[in-house]
Amino acid sequence: MFDYSNMTQNQILCVDMKSFYASCSAVMLGLDPQDCYLAVVGNTDRSGSVVLAASPRLKKEFGIKTGSRLFEIPKDPRITIVDPQMSTYLRISTEISRVFNRYAPKEAIHTYSVDESFIKVDGTTKLFGSAWAIAEKIRDDIEREFQLPCAVGIGPNMLMAKLCLDLEAKKKGVAEWTYKDVQQKLWKVSPLREMWGIGRRVEKTLNSMGIFTVGQLARYDLEKLEKKFGIMGNQLYHHAWGIDFSEIGAPIIEGQISFGKSQILLRDYKEKEEIKNVILEICEEVARRARSHGKAGRTISFGIGYSQDEFGGGFHRSRTVDEPTNITMELYAVCLELFSENYSGKTVRSISVSLGNLTQDTQFQLDLFDPDGWRRHQLGYAMDQIRARHGSTALLRAVSYTPAGTALHRAKLVGGHKG
Repeated sequence: MFDYSNMTQNQILCVDMKSFYASCSAVMLGLDPQDCYLAVVGNTDRSGSVVLAASPRLKKEFGIKTGSRLFEIPKDPRITIVDPQMSTYLRISTEISRVFNRYAPKEAIHTYSVDESFIKVDGTTKLFGSAWAIAEKIRDDIEREFQLPCAVGIGPNMLMAKLCLDLEAKKKGVAEWTYKDVQQKLWKVSPLREMWGIGRRVEKTLNSMGIFTVGQLARYDLEKLEKKFGIMGNQLYHHAWGIDFSEIGAPIIEGQISFGKSQILLRDYKEKEEIKNVILEICEEVARRARSHGKAGRTISFGIGYSQDEFGGGFHRSRTVDEPTNITMELYAVCLELFSENYSGKTVRSISVSLGNLTQDTQFQLDLFDPDGWRRHQLGYAMDQIRARHGSTALLRAVSYTPAGTALHRAKLVGGHKG
């Protein structure tokens, strides 16, 4: 058993805007977000386009959810289908952050995503009441001013607040967990992927070790978890006990940080050279994101998803290199190796690349056989500065101007979708 008396005892709210895109679009059309049947679709002109958000009633009664396809939505006159308005959603998200600022200083607010935020209210409870009272005030303000629904989870740290939100508050509106609730509420969670921070791959590995509930994970031998997962094993163990030392504004799971980009292509790609062109564009973006945070990584992950015409499928592989890198062409070279080793010749509809196993990019290993390595390293940062000043399309690789390139099209989008 852990001695929680020495653990973080903050008052942290995790606020989630329910079906945010769908709710915003409903309000703009004069509809009730909780009562209407509405889907926000990436592109209403394409039958295979992805559903970005669905109203609660559409989810419940028709089974349409985020990730469904346009052609799966029934031809029902009650259902409204709309294009996204990303710029408007972002403006509304900013205005909602101003509501949070009424109850906490800006440095105590962490915008986790466009529809989810953490708020540390330790220092304002004497002004506005308990954390629960503040949560209710925030919900009332957002409902009155924006006609938008939200849910709030309350916990002693960011992890517990998030778990409380996902596992209880989304059903009740407001809920609060303390360390006393860990064994009763968290440990019974199964399947493991319902636990925030555990994906299907990790779940599968844990299941193979005989771990099927969070409680079993908490009681598992820590040394064995660390041997299997490294630092992530340590985090999985402590998170199963509800322990998290992250500060507001810091990533919840430090050791799981990676920089990645996954892209669903606008059409099927059949030619190898066209596929390679898009891989290069994605590697460029992943490398840029890593450099923007002053990071380099040793593990490059690459995935391909095949077209539905090929009955789906695909592959996802990783490779670890000797020295950390954030150089586009080095990422690209590894991705090409994985591509040539695993590609089966089918038509491709999605590509993903990520860079993990990160370190600070504060040093560079010189190689006598590669005297230009340092110049390539610095070139990436120079290109980033030009794009930051003159726009993302100020410098593009030649492949972006070919029919296979997607960078020019995506530069016109907001958050990957129509503005």
